Amino acid sequence: MQEFGKTLVMLGLVTAGIGFLLWAGVGRGWLGRLPGDINITRGGFGFHFPIVTCLVISVILSLLMWIFRR
Repeated sequence: MQEFGKTLVMLGLVTAGIGFLLWAGVGRGWLGRLPGDINITRGGFGFHFPIVTCLVISVILSLLMWIFRR
């Protein structure tokens, strides 16, 4: 049960750290605007799907989880 508690604490700290960085403005210029992100604007309609940004975040989180599991 202690390992689960440690994992939750680490996950919370990582989430808080990432949240603080995003709140501070780090990534404001590129986050959500990577090459491959879908952005369609026509008339009064706009559609934005940041697929590459989601993939990059997923890879980073997967690496962090892999590192903390060791």
